[in-house]
Amino acid sequence: MTLIFGIETSCDETAAAVVEANAEGKLRLRANIVASQVEMHRKYGGVFPEVAARMHVETIHAVAHEALLAADVQPDQLDAIAVTHGPGLAGSLLVGVNFAKGLALAWDKPLIGVNHLEGHIYSLWLSDHADSLRFPALCLLISGGHTELVLVRGHGDYALLGGTLDDAVGEAFDKVARVLGLGYPGGPAIERAAREGNPHAYTFARADLGEERPYAFSFSGIKTAVMRAVQPQPAHSRRARGEESLREGNLRADVNIADAAASFQAAAVEMLIEPTLRAAQDYSVTAIWLAGGVSANKYLRTQLAARTALPVYAPPLPLCTDNAAMIAAAGYFRYAAGQRDSLALDVQPMLPLA
Repeated sequence: MTLIFGIETSCDETAAAVVEANAEGKLRLRANIVASQVEMHRKYGGVFPEVAARMHVETIHAVAHEALLAADVQPDQLDAIAVTHGPGLAGSLLVGVNFAKGLALAWDKPLIGVNHLEGHIYSLWLSDHADSLRFPALCLLISGGHTELVLVRGHGDYALLGGTLDDAVGEAFDKVARVLGLGYPGGPAIERAAREGNPHAYTFARADLGEERPYAFSFSGIKTAVMRAVQPQPAHSRRARGEESLREGNLRADVNIADAAASFQAAAVEMLIEPTLRAAQDYSVTAIWLAGGVSANKYLRTQLAARTALPVYAPPLPLCTDNAAMIAAAGYFRYAAGQRDSLALDVQPMLPLA
């Protein structure tokens, strides 16, 4: 049995977890503790980096202690400590990495740096269908900061096929939710409102990226289209320069918020599905994997599964957003492959996956 202690502080979730692996490499989640800062950042309409880093400092020791208690594990039983060292907010990453270094030194345990995006992929190894995962697979990695199509050829073997040319899809959900007055975070708010709406009520323009970029995404255009459809459009010098208002709830009187949310969600999901299905066919993958915060969207899961004969796998809902269980899971496979990092491990806010 192998026990990996995971730490995640890449953005605004302070998290610690313990994952157990048996002799065959099958993973079991022993504990997963997440201290969310969402209420702290709601008033800003998004994550305030300095506040996030400060909150990590205040909570990380208690979160780590609670994870060990919940897992019923003592430090001397652990085999390694895995920590996110990028990508993410520099200040937030520094808190987690430095805390992990201190534990590694104090407990005399190997230190393993993990890519946050790889962690999202490995959240699938903590799902009920972990035994069904086969390579090569296509992973649609979608969150507030990332929208990427990744060919997963094996453990730690990735090829980036395409990504967003501007906004990440999660960022677009956040901005549209703000315009509609639905609050933050935008993904869950849009999905809740969309349940009562007509997805065909509004027709929003979608980016035409052409055949030269078959696996690319673009969400800045649809975000602008929503704003122009639901907000008053008075003559204004700022608008003449192409700058759009993000004033929350600044809506025309005839706007149906549920219809606008449903129409936006349907369009955004279709924009995710089309390149994904194209890549899945071109690369003859065994399955399509969803990972990242936006993979929690049930409409996306349903629509994608209905459009392909391939298996579509997604993490359990609690493991879609940032958590330390996924970091511990990825850390186990890195540990099994022989990775060991020194105490010189540094944060890399722009760390690429491939």
